[in-house]
Amino acid sequence: MPHQTGLQREPPGLLSRLGGPLAVKLPCHDEAMDVTALAALVFAVVAAGVVAFQVSLAFGAPWGAYAMGGAFPGQYPPLMRVAAAVQAVVIALVALGVLSAAGLVMPDLAVAFPWLIRVAVAFSALAVVLNALSGSAGERRIWVPVAIVLLASSLLVALTVT
Repeated sequence: MPHQTGLQREPPGLLSRLGGPLAVKLPCHDEAMDVTALAALVFAVVAAGVVAFQVSLAFGAPWGAYAMGGAFPGQYPPLMRVAAAVQAVVIALVALGVLSAAGLVMPDLAVAFPWLIRVAVAFSALAVVLNALSGSAGERRIWVPVAIVLLASSLLVALTVT
């Protein structure tokens, strides 16, 4: 008997009923999960981590060396704390756009603004570039992989819904 992976493709009939172009059946679940939904959830979970980091900076966590090119090591000054809070809100809104595009949360938002998923992809691509160019080695080590995951997951959602 050949070795089977944990993921199995579902028959085409089920895929069409799910409304997505690809689906995988997780071995511990009876229902198939749409790859688009899975990518959107990955984006949302990773973005939640980024939001938590930004909120922590806004509240005074001494992690400034790992953000903004390491220009403000230690605690951020007051103006940068406001900037971190604004970044947290922006990232949360981008995650909402990705979840909406996948049809998981507020699907009418993606219908009204179908370009939101493209904004998420562009935002994520810019994050990869800016973090890769950072003067802070710690920032590059942490945030380049995170930004790549955000880019890959948002791109997967964009490619499967448009």
